[in-house]
Amino acid sequence: MPLHTFTRPRGRIVELTIDSAALRGNLLSDPTTRTVAVYLPEGYDDDLSTRYPLLVDLASFTGSGLKRLAWTAFGEAVPQRLDRLRAEGRMGPVVVAFPDAFTSLGGNQYVDSVAMGHWERFLIEDLLPRLEHDFRLLPGPAHRAVYGKSSGGYGALVQGMRHAEQWAAVACHSGDMGFDLLYLREFPAVLDTLARHGGIAAFLERVRAVPTLAGHDFHTLMILAMGASYDPDPEAPAGARLPVDPHTCALLPERWQAWLRHDPVILVEDPPVQRSLASLRGLYLDCGRRDQYFLHYGARRLSQALQHHGIDHTYEEFDGTHSGTEHRLDVSLPFLHRAMLS
Repeated sequence: MPLHTFTRPRGRIVELTIDSAALRGNLLSDPTTRTVAVYLPEGYDDDLSTRYPLLVDLASFTGSGLKRLAWTAFGEAVPQRLDRLRAEGRMGPVVVAFPDAFTSLGGNQYVDSVAMGHWERFLIEDLLPRLEHDFRLLPGPAHRAVYGKSSGGYGALVQGMRHAEQWAAVACHSGDMGFDLLYLREFPAVLDTLARHGGIAAFLERVRAVPTLAGHDFHTLMILAMGASYDPDPEAPAGARLPVDPHTCALLPERWQAWLRHDPVILVEDPPVQRSLASLRGLYLDCGRRDQYFLHYGARRLSQALQHHGIDHTYEEFDGTHSGTEHRLDVSLPFLHRAMLS
């Protein structure tokens, strides 16, 4: 049994709100004014001349940055972990931003979508300038890093692939990749669930009406969120479009290709993406070798491609699944800190 952390965070948490232009007009009618919690390390208020590197924490699907601050049984909230790693001499003080990026489809892939909102732009155009304005940060991209797990890890990796000029380093824990293994097996069950409820619109109405979601309903909602992220259709309910024929479950090649254009295993073959990743001072990937979504196979493919293209990175596998992986932050957070200050 792991030890429980009884020590309260030694820094302080402040909240700011961002009225995001990037999120306006999203088809979900989700709020465009978003809360961002910011953890200021112990000592931040003592020496007003000191500036700090910045970490941005991207929550996983069904999560929010606000949840990352929560008390955890036999574990640590992220601020507690940061304090401990600092006390152990494994990293120095950092400012950490925890944006609330939850959507009414259950989560976020942090890509631009007319359905979900332009979350890729939100991070670059709305979040980073506000943080640099409000807090004493070391100036510029050289002292910033972004990380996350699962959907959050995917979002962090996309930032490194498309916007490396904004970051010194990226860490992706069990991020979504290898879409053929991750998503194809889900479509038959999703279509069965949608058929039972009379289609996407009726299913979403039911989801809004029930007090709690069953497991198959959750997975259906998640796949609809992926469709609204990777290949949104403004004419579809919630903008969610699936890449399969609803009657036969046969793949629709054009629609599936639209999904695959977001797969890191495919993206890494694009020369501009290779140049972007190669410019980072730190790229960290890991995955449990028993991941129940088979993400370890996608991670292996990506690592092999990175090696083939001569892109420096660290890839680690550990004995675990997709769950209970917070301990891996003990590896990635010091890694990111070293990269930001190298």
